[in-house]
Amino acid sequence: MEYIAVRDAAQKWNISERLVQKYCAMGRIEGAKKFGTSWMIPIETLKPKDPRKDKQAPAILNKKICPVSYPGLMPLMNTAFEPGKCLEYIHSMTDGPQKQIALAEYYYFSGQAEKALREAELLLTGADRDIQLSAFLIYAYANLSVGQIQRARYALTAVREMLATATENQPEMRAALSFISSAAAVLLHLPLPEKLPPIQEFLPMLPMGIRMFALYVSAHYTYLQKNYQRSLGIVEATLGMQTEEYPIPSIYLHLVAVMDYMSLKQIDKAKQHLLSAWELAKPDDLIEGFGEHHGLLGGMLEAVIKPEYPDDFKRIIAITYRFSAGWRRIHNPDTGHDVADNLTTTEFAASMLAARGWTNKEISNHMNISVNTVKWHITNAMQKLNIGSRQDLKKYMLL
Repeated sequence: MEYIAVRDAAQKWNISERLVQKYCAMGRIEGAKKFGTSWMIPIETLKPKDPRKDKQAPAILNKKICPVSYPGLMPLMNTAFEPGKCLEYIHSMTDGPQKQIALAEYYYFSGQAEKALREAELLLTGADRDIQLSAFLIYAYANLSVGQIQRARYALTAVREMLATATENQPEMRAALSFISSAAAVLLHLPLPEKLPPIQEFLPMLPMGIRMFALYVSAHYTYLQKNYQRSLGIVEATLGMQTEEYPIPSIYLHLVAVMDYMSLKQIDKAKQHLLSAWELAKPDDLIEGFGEHHGLLGGMLEAVIKPEYPDDFKRIIAITYRFSAGWRRIHNPDTGHDVADNLTTTEFAASMLAARGWTNKEISNHMNISVNTVKWHITNAMQKLNIGSRQDLKKYMLL
C-alpha cells in the first residue's frame, strides 16, 4: 500500500498539518500508521467527514451557522493562535480595550488571578458590551481564586440581571449574554438562569472559538447529568469540526472528555485526551483549566502529569487549592451540596474514585501509589468527613 506524509494529506484536504495529526491520534483516519512522532496515511484515504454533516452528530452542530462578529467577546478564546505564540499574538494587537481584555484572559488561563483581576476590573464599566461581558466573566472567576467571594457574586449577579433584561428583538446581545451566563453557571455547577434560551437558539450566532467553548459548557452540563456518551459525542464532534485549532476551548473540551472517559472507566482514552490538552496548554503555560478540573479528572493528573512534570504539577495543585476554596464558598451554600473542603487533593482524588466504586487495587494502579497508601488516604478522608462507610463519600464528592 502506498502512503503519504501528514504534510501531503494536509495539502490534499486543505486543512492544517496539526489537525491531520490530531485526526490520526483520534483514530479518525482509517489505516493511518504512526512512525516515530508523525504518521503515514494511505494515499487513497478520504478526508474525515465534517461532523456538522454527520447525522449522528449532536443536533446543535447540524444547525445552519450564521455567526455574528463579537470582536470584544473573549478575543483570546476566539483566536486560533499557534501554541507557544499566545503572548506574541496579544502583543501584536492594536492597543486598546480589546488587547487589554485578551491580556486579562491570558493572565487568567495561565493561573495568574491577581493580574487578571487588575486588567478586567478596569473594563467592568466600559461602553463596549462584549468587552464588559468578558470582563465580568474573568472578574467573577479570578475573584474565586483570591478569596473575594462577594466580588465574584457581584459579577455573577450583574450578568444574570443583564440577561433578564435582554429582549428577543436583541438577538446578538442575547447570544453573548447567554454564552457568558451559561459559562458562569455550569462551571460552578449551579442551576442555569431561568431566562436562558435554548443553546440551539444562540449557538449558531457565535464565532468559532466562542462556539467551541459554548459546546464545552454544553458537554460539561451533559456530564453533570451523567450522560457521558452524549457528552463525549459533543466533544468529539466539536473538536472534529474545526479547520484550525483554537487552543483555549480545545483544552477545556479535552478535559471534559477526560471526565467522561474516567466515569466510563476507559483510562487509556482519558489519558489520550489529557495529553492532548497538555500538548496545547504547556507551550503557553495555560494551566488554569487543569487546576479547575482537578476534582473531576479522577486522579489523572497524579497518574500522568505528576511523574513527568512534577514542578508543573505543584503549580496546578496550588491553583486547585485556591480556586476550589472559592468555588465551594459559592457552590455549597447555593446548591446545598456539601462538597468536601478539608481534604488534600490526593485524598480527594482517591476518595472520588472510591465513591465511584473503584477498588483500592484499581486506584493504586491508576495513581501509581501502593494499596496501603490508597487505604491511608481514604481513611484520612473518611476521618476528616466523620463518616464510616465508603458509600458515604458520595455525599462529599463531585459525582
